[in-house]
Amino acid sequence: MIKYSIKDLEQLSGIKAHTIRIWEKRYQLFEPERTPTNIRYYSDEDLKKLLNVTILNRNGFKISNIVCMNNHEMNERIIEISDSFHDFTNQIEQLTMAMIDFDEVRFERVLSSSVIKLGFDETVTKILYPFFERIGVLWQIGTIYPAQEHFVSNLIRQKLIIAIDGQTGSMNEAPLTFLLFLPSNEWHELGLLFYNYLIRKAGHNVIYLGQSLPLEDLPEIKSKQNIDCIFTSFTTHITQKRYIETISQISQIFPENKIYISGIQALEHDVVLPQNVEVIKKPKLFLEQVLSVQTS
Repeated sequence: MIKYSIKDLEQLSGIKAHTIRIWEKRYQLFEPERTPTNIRYYSDEDLKKLLNVTILNRNGFKISNIVCMNNHEMNERIIEISDSFHDFTNQIEQLTMAMIDFDEVRFERVLSSSVIKLGFDETVTKILYPFFERIGVLWQIGTIYPAQEHFVSNLIRQKLIIAIDGQTGSMNEAPLTFLLFLPSNEWHELGLLFYNYLIRKAGHNVIYLGQSLPLEDLPEIKSKQNIDCIFTSFTTHITQKRYIETISQISQIFPENKIYISGIQALEHDVVLPQNVEVIKKPKLFLEQVLSVQTS
């Protein structure tokens, strides 16, 4: 069993630790265990209960009424909320609960409902992308099992590959060629797959090299292909020194090309980058970049 600290609960639910403590004390929402040094810790069941309470509370239910509900009643209310209107945070929290329980049926139901209401692109940008950004954070701080991360990653990966396969032929009058890869020891591929989808949908060409590519291979690729733009991502923890060295090396290999980088580590390391390198904070911003290139 994973042991969650109150800070973990805060990060996962968006509810301040102070509020969680008040709910715990006033409404006996949890009965946390304690370590031998008297530090509280929480279980998967506590996390799921908090996520359920958060969804209901955000949608108008008073905490005093919520704590009187049993698990079945909570789930019924949450299903009603999901069916009546679409709240992105609700969906992300439901996906988190499905991940904790390895519940593929629930995961697929949430995704299918989102795709029907929003379409695939909006589902990915507003629900799935924030969700797997959260997974990346949880992975870093050690509050999810590798098996849980693999479970949801493979489900999402299947969806993205199907969507990518559906982008056949180039609709762009002057398509560019994008080289997509993850640097050595970087294995979190979901974000890269989604950007692959966005680029292909915009009518551009992609050379997709996937995970953990040795940078020493890049000059050989450059010698064989005409590449316009490069895209890579940093999710796994990397020191600032190594981060700067890696980006500088890519920039030196492709000094005349636009290089886009994304990922949690790209946002955390606030450093001066080579002139041809740009950090992409959100998929929507990159889509605008692709379209601006497309029409320039």
